Amino acid sequence: MSGPVALDDASLVEPAALVEHFLAHPPEGFAAHVLPSGVPAFVAPFDLLTTADAPTRRFVQRLPGQRWWRRWLQPRTCFVGTTVSEYAVLPAALDVDAFAAQLRSGPGREHALVIVKDLPQDSPLLAPRHNALASRLAAALQRQGFVLLEGQALAWLPIDFADGAAWLARLSPSRRKDLRRKLRARQTLRVETLSTGDARFADDATVDAFYALYAAVYAQSEIHFDRLSRDFFAAVLRDGGSGGVVFLYHRGEELLGFNLCYVHGEALVDKYVGFRYPQAREANLYFVSWVHNLDYACARGLKRYIAGWTDPQIKAYLGARFSLTRHAVYLRNPLLRTLLRRLARRFESDRQWQEARDAADRAGS
Repeated sequence: MSGPVALDDASLVEPAALVEHFLAHPPEGFAAHVLPSGVPAFVAPFDLLTTADAPTRRFVQRLPGQRWWRRWLQPRTCFVGTTVSEYAVLPAALDVDAFAAQLRSGPGREHALVIVKDLPQDSPLLAPRHNALASRLAAALQRQGFVLLEGQALAWLPIDFADGAAWLARLSPSRRKDLRRKLRARQTLRVETLSTGDARFADDATVDAFYALYAAVYAQSEIHFDRLSRDFFAAVLRDGGSGGVVFLYHRGEELLGFNLCYVHGEALVDKYVGFRYPQAREANLYFVSWVHNLDYACARGLKRYIAGWTDPQIKAYLGARFSLTRHAVYLRNPLLRTLLRRLARRFESDRQWQEARDAADRAGS
C-alpha cells in the first residue's frame, strides 16, 4: 500500500523533512511505505520483550528451549508511524474510524502484529486539535480490537529562564554541586556550530566520520531497534532547508562528538548525538551538551527544549518534564490478544518508572 505522505498540519514537533528522509532512507532492515490515508508506516522485525519490564525479561530469559520458541517473540511487525518523529504522524483531516478499520482489515491480516506507535496523551507540545485527534483515534482503534499500552516518556523543558546558569540555579544544592563538577570540562572544549546543508557535509568522508560517532552511541545503547542508515545521515546533514543545527565538540584537533538539533516553531528539538568513547564520557559531553543546548535556546528566544525519549532517569535529574504516549497494538491471534490485555502492565516500563518517581517526590515533599 502506498500513496503520498500527508504532512500538512500533521502532529509533528520536528520538521516534516525528517519524515521524508526516513521514508526515502529507512533504518537497516526496515521497509518504509505510506498508507493510503497518507500516514507513514514501516515493517521491521520486533522483539516483543523490548518494552517489557525487567522481571518479565528475566523470567522469559530463564525459560528452557529458547532456540525452538524464541523466534515466535520476534515477529516481523507493521508499525504505523516512524522512528524519527516524536509522535505519531497524523494528518489533521484523518477519518479515524475509517483508518482504524483499514488497519485491521489490511495490515492486521497481513502481519501477526500491528503497532500504532507514539500516540500523544494531552501533550503540552502539540495543539489541542492534534491531541483531540489522537484521543479519537485511540478510541477508534480500541473498537477494532487494538490494545492500548502506555508508551515512552518524552522529555522536555520549558525555557522560562535566562540562560543555562539560571536553569542550574533552580536545581537542588546537591545537584548543582554535582553538575558544576561535571561542567568543568567545558573549559577544555571548543564548540563549533554548523547548519545542516553546510558545504562541509558535501564531503563523504565528513559524513562517514559523523556516522561512525553515531554508530558508537548506538552500539552501547540498551535497546537496538532502529539503526539509522548512513544514507539517512547524509540526507539530513545535507538538507539546508530543514532548520537543522549541528554542534561539534572539539578538544584540540580531536572531534569528541556532535549533537544534531532542529529549530522548529518555538522549540529546539534534540534529535541525534554521536560520541567518541571513552573521551566523550570523560569530558561529560552528555551534560555539557545539555547546558549548551539550553544556552542556545535561550539566546534565540525559544520557548521549549525537546530532549527525546532516551535516558529518562538522567533527564529527570536534569529537571526535565515528561509527556507520556500510548501504543495501540493489534495481535492477529485472538488468544494472544486476550493474553496481552492481561499482561499489559508488564509492557509499560516508562509508566511504571514515572509513577515510582512521582511517589518518591510526594514522599519527599
